[in-house]
Amino acid sequence: MGYQFIHLDSYSRKADAKGRSTDFIFSEASRKPEASVHVANPLPPVVVFGIGVEAMQEMHDDAAATATIAVKGGHIRKVAKDKKTLHTVIASHPFSMNEIRADPVKRAEAEEWEKRTIAWLQLQYGQDLKSVIRHEDEEYFHVHAYVVPLGEPGMSALRYHPGTTAKREVMAAGPADGEDTKALSKRADAAYKRSMRAWQDGYHEAVAAPCGLTRLGPQRRRLTREEWQREQAQAQALQKTIEQARKVKASGEDFIERTKSEAETIRTAAEKEREAAGRAARTAIAVEKRARKAQEEAADAVSQAERYSGIGGRLRALWDAVGESALAKKIRQEFVAEIERVQVFTRTVQERLKAEEKRRHEAERKAHEAAKDAERARDAALRMQIERDRAWSLLPPERQQELAAVIPAMRMTLRPKQKNEGK
Repeated sequence: MGYQFIHLDSYSRKADAKGRSTDFIFSEASRKPEASVHVANPLPPVVVFGIGVEAMQEMHDDAAATATIAVKGGHIRKVAKDKKTLHTVIASHPFSMNEIRADPVKRAEAEEWEKRTIAWLQLQYGQDLKSVIRHEDEEYFHVHAYVVPLGEPGMSALRYHPGTTAKREVMAAGPADGEDTKALSKRADAAYKRSMRAWQDGYHEAVAAPCGLTRLGPQRRRLTREEWQREQAQAQALQKTIEQARKVKASGEDFIERTKSEAETIRTAAEKEREAAGRAARTAIAVEKRARKAQEEAADAVSQAERYSGIGGRLRALWDAVGESALAKKIRQEFVAEIERVQVFTRTVQERLKAEEKRRHEAERKAHEAAKDAERARDAALRMQIERDRAWSLLPPERQQELAAVIPAMRMTLRPKQKNEGK
């Protein structure tokens, strides 16, 4: 693996000193011949998010032609052609296209990096992110993102440049007490660099670190091959830790869902048993009522017979009444036993429900703790790396050389920035 690369820039309809305008950027993206002389065998771009280049250019040009801005005196005028109305971001993966074409594993890793990059871009730019394309005709696997600030008054693309925004805020606030113009400008430049470093750090935390990429390359810090290999190993270990945490979290969530499903099945079964028990109880009560009514009717019959019969008739009526009473008692006993059996089963189901509920809560707690532990481990690793680099960069060169001779593993002397300032 290697280190992250991400760069941003903004363009206007009027060409800059290098001859780059929005028309040129769109032509380069779509691989028109006049803008693709740097590519040996141009291939059409692959749209991986949003709309195609032609549709995006039409959207941008139409909006820029009608965009207006308020000026002093309350007047409204059209946006000038030198106003930057297109924001772009390019992100590149360390794998070459030849490696990706030859190795399915590396292709899968690069595509996972691409998905994470697109998700991060969506969080950064929202609905103004109109297109992300991939070029497969250059040496390394990379994507271009295009942001059209339609919701911004005057279509100001510089609102999406964190360094420029931070610098403008400092300059707009004016000099502090005792500060001259030169000191103010120096403080504004420092704010620019801090903001750009924060932007790079945000991308590293969300995309590069989970993909096993380091924040900076060995050339920027003059690392030896051994030190660079050690740092790559640390980055890959962090990637594995994050991936394992993700798997643990997914496993815990799956277990929780299964537990919920099983508990719901038990609840449904228990509800059916309760309904069956209720029906049995109602049936038993009805039968008992019928038996009692029969007993009462038999008693009435005996009473009536006593008026017209002799001793023998009264004895027979009494015997019949006793028989009816014994039958009713037998029926009641049978239904009481059935009701007790249903009640015992219902209590058993309720106990199982309580046990399953307790097990589900315990599983949720463990999954939550595991996710938090993984998150803390990742944060600690990132903080350790950042603090290490920061502490080393604060040492004077002679102290760095002195410590480097004693502790070779910590030789990370920063050289002056040349390109991509803010990294």
